[in-house]
Amino acid sequence: MKPFHRILFFLILFPIACSAQIRGVVKDSLTGKPIPYVSIWVENESIGTTSEEDGSFRINTNGNKTLIFSALGYEKIKKAILSENVILMVQKATELEEMLIIPRKGTKIKEIGETENSLSEAFDNAPSIDLKYFPYHESYKKTKFLKKVIIYTDTRIPEALLKLHFYKVNPDGSPGIELLQDEYRVTVKQGVGKSSFNISDLGLTMPQNGIYIGFEKLMIDDNRNQGGRFYPLVLYNRVPRTFIFEYTGGKWQKKIVQSAAESTENKVYEPAINLLLTN
Repeated sequence: MKPFHRILFFLILFPIACSAQIRGVVKDSLTGKPIPYVSIWVENESIGTTSEEDGSFRINTNGNKTLIFSALGYEKIKKAILSENVILMVQKATELEEMLIIPRKGTKIKEIGETENSLSEAFDNAPSIDLKYFPYHESYKKTKFLKKVIIYTDTRIPEALLKLHFYKVNPDGSPGIELLQDEYRVTVKQGVGKSSFNISDLGLTMPQNGIYIGFEKLMIDDNRNQGGRFYPLVLYNRVPRTFIFEYTGGKWQKKIVQSAAESTENKVYEPAINLLLTN
């Protein structure tokens, strides 16, 4: 990774044409309690927001639109927007799998995912999920436990909250089901550098078909500075690949990237996430 003083920072902002602000609150259909940090999108558009800690939300949009509400542990729902909304989300009926407790030694450490050419991007118009794919390698047999997720971040507020996501990989290479049943939120401290999160308590091991690890920026007031920018910013690597997957508009999108010149290698921007494995 290049020194941070040589990293190029830039921000991609998308103008949003709006004619109305929609407000509402998201609640659990059974308990009536507010649900915090629900991801909310305008269907098939890159416009969205996140519910606050008290379940409230507001979103600017125009015309007759449908909103998509998504939170881990709840059924995803679609709702035609009104001026005031009370959104009731239903908990998913899940069967707990029997967990096999495997003793960990923690005597070996292996860090994977390091690449060069980092720069910063921020997508402040919706709570998209950006992914990094970690392929499986035979050498991981000796360090199969996921110990830490390391993300290169830039945060200009004292603390910023984000979600981490862990996905299985489908046979076609697309992101599969989430490996966790509950949302996993972490706090990023102020400054520029590596943000490290110990995930040993999750009991995750490296799947033999690899794993997708993603981050989701929360579009909440506590993550916004006085200038209106949401944090944390996450550094990205420019890596050779022809496509990426991104969760936006309420569904996974496969984005094809093709170089303008035949002689130039196709490259995509991938979040600078490393993974620490142990035995």
